[in-house]
Amino acid sequence: MLTSKPSKVAKVVICGMKSVGKTAILEQLIYGSITPDTELHPTIEDTYVASVDTGRGSRDILRIYDTAGLQGNVQQLPRHYLQFPDGFVLVYDPCEPSSLDLLASIKSDIDKNKDKKDVCVIVIANMHLKSNRSTSSNANAIDPTESINRANNWCERERIKHYTVNAMERASLYEPFINIAVRLHPPQTKTTFPQLRQLTQKTSKADNN
Repeated sequence: MLTSKPSKVAKVVICGMKSVGKTAILEQLIYGSITPDTELHPTIEDTYVASVDTGRGSRDILRIYDTAGLQGNVQQLPRHYLQFPDGFVLVYDPCEPSSLDLLASIKSDIDKNKDKKDVCVIVIANMHLKSNRSTSSNANAIDPTESINRANNWCERERIKHYTVNAMERASLYEPFINIAVRLHPPQTKTTFPQLRQLTQKTSKADNN
């Protein structure tokens, strides 16, 4: 239930390597419609609007731009995605170390192009079904714990938030998106001018007396 008008719309880009589960995260977060049998086609470009209840009495609106996954010779976001966003969600698969390595390059591009703008960045490790299957069925599979620990250390150095989620579990997705909504919609501070007018009036009365 809305108790006040929504805040302004904040623009967020979600990006990462191909097949790390970006679209699955958004579909699950907003619609709760993803199951292990859901078939998702590779994203070219899509936009989602999320109304986030941050517990502050109003819903904050995020316009989320789902980007095509980076792969092969394409290891950088298109320039236009680096110019307008207020925030970025960087996603990787803990069982694919190269998907984590790619995030460092993306973060570097974000820093170069933010033009003194305060941009919010968070990192998400998606422990999706593919990761779970590969770990349990392949003795040579990479332990996701190693990638997560490495990501934690990198995020600490970069001073950015790191979250571990599972696109199949909707509840695991709430915290990172509530966090970015809160950071992009800081509470408005009340003006002090009414208090100043009251103080002036009181001072005038005291002078007259």
